[in-house]
Amino acid sequence: MSTPLLAINGLRYTYRGQKRSALEGITLDVSPGEFVAIIGPSLAGKSTLAACVNGLVPHFFKGSFQGDVRVLGRNTRECSVAQLSEDVGLVFQDFEAQLFSTSVELEAAFGPENLGVAHDEIGRRIADSLGLVGLEGLRRRAPTTLSGGQKQKLAIASVLAMKPRLLVMDEPTTDLDPASKSGVLEIADKLRARPDAALMVVEHETEELLRADRILLLQEGKPIRCGPTADVLREVELLKKLGVMPLGVTSYFSALGATPAPLTPEDGVREFQARGWGIAEDKYASLLAADQARARSSADVVIRCTGLEHAYAGGFKALQGVDLEIRRGEMVAVVGQNGSGKTTLVKHFNGLLMPTAGNVDVDGAPTVKQGIFNLGRKVGYVFQNPDHQIFCQTVFDEVAYTLRLRKLGEAEIRARVQEALAAVNLSGLEQEDPFTLTKGGRQRVAVASVLAAKPDVIILDEPTTGLDYAEQRGMMDLARQLNRAGSTIIFVTHHMWVVAEYSDRVVVVKDGRILMQGPTREVLACENELASANLRPPQIVRLSNRLGRMALTVDELVACTVVGQRHDGVVSRE
Repeated sequence: MSTPLLAINGLRYTYRGQKRSALEGITLDVSPGEFVAIIGPSLAGKSTLAACVNGLVPHFFKGSFQGDVRVLGRNTRECSVAQLSEDVGLVFQDFEAQLFSTSVELEAAFGPENLGVAHDEIGRRIADSLGLVGLEGLRRRAPTTLSGGQKQKLAIASVLAMKPRLLVMDEPTTDLDPASKSGVLEIADKLRARPDAALMVVEHETEELLRADRILLLQEGKPIRCGPTADVLREVELLKKLGVMPLGVTSYFSALGATPAPLTPEDGVREFQARGWGIAEDKYASLLAADQARARSSADVVIRCTGLEHAYAGGFKALQGVDLEIRRGEMVAVVGQNGSGKTTLVKHFNGLLMPTAGNVDVDGAPTVKQGIFNLGRKVGYVFQNPDHQIFCQTVFDEVAYTLRLRKLGEAEIRARVQEALAAVNLSGLEQEDPFTLTKGGRQRVAVASVLAAKPDVIILDEPTTGLDYAEQRGMMDLARQLNRAGSTIIFVTHHMWVVAEYSDRVVVVKDGRILMQGPTREVLACENELASANLRPPQIVRLSNRLGRMALTVDELVACTVVGQRHDGVVSRE
């Protein structure tokens, strides 16, 4: 048996000033050629464990450190972070903090230059690493001009350029479109081609971990399960209990008592047919009827784009010929690959951007004539990163900020703040510093600050990024509640299960144009068209598509399934 690249034994770590251990009782070996995944809810200790591998814990983050962490036999407590960086590459969860160069290629070159790599070899590494993540054509671009997903790819490329023996990635797919998620984790297969390298990934997206050899499941810093990937992913109820999203196909078969449950749509089709299950057509028809009733309930147009174009400084045309209508009371998902123009599009709805050609009308009037201040009364915008939106020292002052700008009376301000905080379940935290809250908590503060202004339309730009499964559901349940209370909700997302479960209608953007739009069930049935935009429906949708009856959620497919007798009406599209 080969010597482990990473050997962790009895690790316990407590941050300075904290009472509860961030990690406790962690023992783990990672051998050359292995892909080990670390999963768990927020505050499980996943990022802390990643920081232990390259020496940031205990050298940079101070605290009580017990046990051993050894990389290639070297104790991390006896090596500096710089020394360990030659063998351990770490892609941070906050990937933007990793970028500081003035061009993409300089960013990729920075690490090898600091390791004293020869000039010709640096050139080869730049080409290899940028090519691996699909950024070879953007060498001269400044990182600040890239989309969030492109920045994430660049952070990965800059670490890959150092050719680490052990690559540690902390939530590397959090801001990537579905196809790019798979592309990043294909790195695992490439690393396996190197007999001396291994991969350790912290991840929320369980479907992307089917390539992993083993999974370590953490809760509150303690190991709950560690074993082969298939075994851990089949523990559906445990994953749900801990706030980790289970696989859709596995959840479906587990709910119907089929064990061992399949892990993929392809295996799911075979299992469905082997058991002779069928689809109850009357129940499926009721799903379609509910879709039609929802579509008929849509009211007048609140936002209309006609021939919309937008070009950034330098001439890059991010939007071209966009025609789109958003109706009052809808819940609309805007999806597309990284850099497709999604955020550029929705920023036109509240005046953060103005058209360079064409028109955007809100409530029947052009945005260019209304101005951003007046548009802000009608259309609220919650940014992808709440930390770009929050700056006050207390939650109350943050939520009240816009209201004070508009010179409302203090009594009305207090009433609106209390109402908004109650809506996002943050009552009682008025005097807390927003930055002491979790990412999900800060996201809710940002939503409350928009809610307090009582806009008709709320735009949520990637509202689930960086949140665990339970937090993602909490955020989207809040959005649904606001929608049912009368708000028009527009959300940008890469999480296709969120699209399936929460949107009434989907707008697909590709290369600055609308590729397609329509009711969610109809759009997600078009797998080939979605694939052309780097999008992939969630597992349960892909399974049901192959069965000939499209279900958006596990609950829908369970409700429509007839078990216990053989049926001949199932259509397979394998």
